[in-house]
Amino acid sequence: MNQPDPKQTPAASRQAEPAVRLQKGLRSAVVIVSGKDQKGVSAEFFRVLANYGVQLLDVQQSEFLGHLQLAAFTGIKDEHFAELSEALTAALTPLGQQVTIEYRTEDNETPAPDPRSTHVVVVLGNPVTAQAISAIGATLAKHGANIDRMRGIADYPVTGLEIFVSVANPAPGASEDLRAALAQLTSNLGVDIAIERAGLARRGKRLVCFDCDSTLITGEVIEMLAAHAGREAEVAEVTERAMRGELDFEESLRERVKALAGLDASVVQEVADAIELTPGARTTLRTLNRMGYRTAVVSGGFIQVLEDLAEELELDYVRANTLEIEDGKLTGRVIGQVVDRAAKANFLAEFAADSGLTMAQTVAVGDGANDIDMISAAGLGVAFNAKPALREIADTSVSHPFLDEVLYIMGIPRTEIDTSDREDGSYHRVALD
Repeated sequence: MNQPDPKQTPAASRQAEPAVRLQKGLRSAVVIVSGKDQKGVSAEFFRVLANYGVQLLDVQQSEFLGHLQLAAFTGIKDEHFAELSEALTAALTPLGQQVTIEYRTEDNETPAPDPRSTHVVVVLGNPVTAQAISAIGATLAKHGANIDRMRGIADYPVTGLEIFVSVANPAPGASEDLRAALAQLTSNLGVDIAIERAGLARRGKRLVCFDCDSTLITGEVIEMLAAHAGREAEVAEVTERAMRGELDFEESLRERVKALAGLDASVVQEVADAIELTPGARTTLRTLNRMGYRTAVVSGGFIQVLEDLAEELELDYVRANTLEIEDGKLTGRVIGQVVDRAAKANFLAEFAADSGLTMAQTVAVGDGANDIDMISAAGLGVAFNAKPALREIADTSVSHPFLDEVLYIMGIPRTEIDTSDREDGSYHRVALD
């Protein structure tokens, strides 16, 4: 006897799985109510259903710009079909609602809601156009994926849409072609597109680790220090080559630090005071901390510059290089282990273990070649305005200069962020150009 492929889960087999069934004597129907949102619509809807002994298997209700849609997957007695329709119409028409009932005649012995989505596609941009969504929809269809539902997830500082889809083959690794096709669309459409597996795997992320320079903050700390030594251009050129993966990070770091020899140690605090956070960084860290996430920064920069910032942002973990200081001057050397590619990944694993988490529950965000190992090791790796070497291996890429986008990729809506900010008085939006 031929055995079914465990990687394939056709709809027929999914619906045959154990589930709550209709009570004896009931037939399935989908009841839909739509119209202008008003108080009392839901109450009247369920009051009428209750009068006819209706069983509920699934309910979805949404409100969009003052318009309501309420749908219920139900079990109804045959003799009540016509009377129920009339009763719903009579009760809800005065409230401005239209009523539709779709009676199901097939598979009445095992009526069950459609299977839940296998993946989530997040689209971020300013603007997001109908053309972009059309192209994404066509790509999904070409690869056998079906759009189940979508919702807005952000209206600031970018427009964000969350699209729930079911792929033809949900087995791990089976959707890589789709992932690659969506990644190809990003440059053509001018939007960021992320796809990840839906369900518990997505919601289980509990630790977020950020690179610092050009990720959590806008600049490169070593270049800021070099500016005080009058060697900014020289150091910037070495930094760029290292970020592109053309130079070994440790060697490039030591070469750049040599340029700082003789600087007064007070310059370190001056640079720390001059640091500018990436737009959305405070919101992102504040939101993650509120939700109980563990947060971390791992930097190829310098601990003396980051300590105050890490405390201010309430980071749980911080790791960076240590500048050697003697007699109040920088020596041009670093002390101890250099935080390179391998070290960043090792620190992420250390943080996860200390937090009692698996690596699948981690998120890493970075921008350069030095972040490759960390991004690869994380459960979700996000390339933030990154160099090509990192974009190629990351799970998803962000091309807009707002760290909030990481929250949206993780499925945290802007409305919930803003509600919490208003409650504690931290709500603030900067006008967009």
